[in-house]
Amino acid sequence: MAEKQRLLSGMRPTGRLHLGHYNVIKEWVRLCDLYDSYWFTADWHAITTQFDNTDSIRANRREIVIDWLSAGLDPEKCHIFHQSDIKEHAELHLLFSMITPLSWLERVPTYKGQLEAFKEKGKDIATYGFLGYPLLMAADILMYRPSGVPVGEDQAPHVEFCRELLRRFHHLYNCQVFPEPQPVFNHIEILPGTDNRKMSKSYGNFILLSEKPEDVKTKVWSMVTDATRIRKTDPGHPDVCAVYAYQGFFNKAEQPQICADCKAGAIGCGQCKKRLTECINDFLEPMRERRAKYEAQPALLDEIIDAGNTAARKTARETMGMVREAMKI
Repeated sequence: MAEKQRLLSGMRPTGRLHLGHYNVIKEWVRLCDLYDSYWFTADWHAITTQFDNTDSIRANRREIVIDWLSAGLDPEKCHIFHQSDIKEHAELHLLFSMITPLSWLERVPTYKGQLEAFKEKGKDIATYGFLGYPLLMAADILMYRPSGVPVGEDQAPHVEFCRELLRRFHHLYNCQVFPEPQPVFNHIEILPGTDNRKMSKSYGNFILLSEKPEDVKTKVWSMVTDATRIRKTDPGHPDVCAVYAYQGFFNKAEQPQICADCKAGAIGCGQCKKRLTECINDFLEPMRERRAKYEAQPALLDEIIDAGNTAARKTARETMGMVREAMKI
C-alpha cells in the first residue's frame, strides 16, 4: 500500500477558538482520513504581533489544542504539536533568510496592509520578525515536505511564496530536497459575526466553541436582527438578520419554515432566538463533554502533544539533514 501524502497547517494561539473556526477544524478532521496530517500551534507567529504581550501564549496554545480535540480531531489519526518545541523551524528560517531577496518579502500582499491596520490601532509592528513572517511560514511548511497545505484562498500568496523559495533553493544548491506543495483550499461556508459583520476577535462578535450554555443564550439574545420589525406581526426581512443566518448553520432543517414565518409576521424574534439557542447548545454539547475529559486529565493532553512533537521532530531532523547536505554546512 502506498504511503499517504502529507499535509500541514496551523493556527496562531491568540485566544480560544469560536464557531467561525469550526468548519476549518471539520475539514481538518476529514483530511486526517486521507493524508498523513500535521497540525501545529504557530506560537512564534503569534509573537510577531504580540511581542509586547506574550503572557497568554502558552495558555492559549493549550486551549486551542483542547478546542481542536473537542471539535473532533483524533490524535490517533494526526500529529499535533507546538511550533516552538521544534527548534529546527528556527534553523531553517535562518538558512532561508540568507537566500531570500528583501524585495520578495516587501511585496507580500498582506505586509503593508497589516502594518497600516496595526498603525491605526496605535501599534508599530514594523519589525524584522514581522517582515520575515512569510519566510518563517515557508520554513514551517517546507520542513515537513508536504504535498499540500490547507488554506483559505486569501492565503494562496503565502503558498506561492513558499514554492518560489524552494525553486530558488534548488537552483542555488543544485538539489531536489522539497516537493512543491499545492494549496488545498478550504471551501467552507463563512459564518458571520453576531452583529452581522465579519466574525472577529477584535469585534468580540463571536460564540466560543467552549461557551457555556448560559453564555450562548446571552450572546444569541444580543444578536442583530431586522431593525424594521417593531411588532411580532410586522413582516420581517430574514436576509438582514444574523439570527436567520445562524439558523442556516445550526438549524438547517427548520430554516425554510422560519424564513416563511418571519416574512409573514408569524414568528417573533424572541421565539426565533430561543430556538437558535437550543440548537447551538445541542451542537456544542458533545464538544463540552470531550473538553471536560481533557481538562480533567492534563497529563493526557501532554501525552498527545509530546507524541506529536516527537513525530514532528523526527521529520524535521530528516529535512534539516538534507538541507545541510545540500548547502554543504
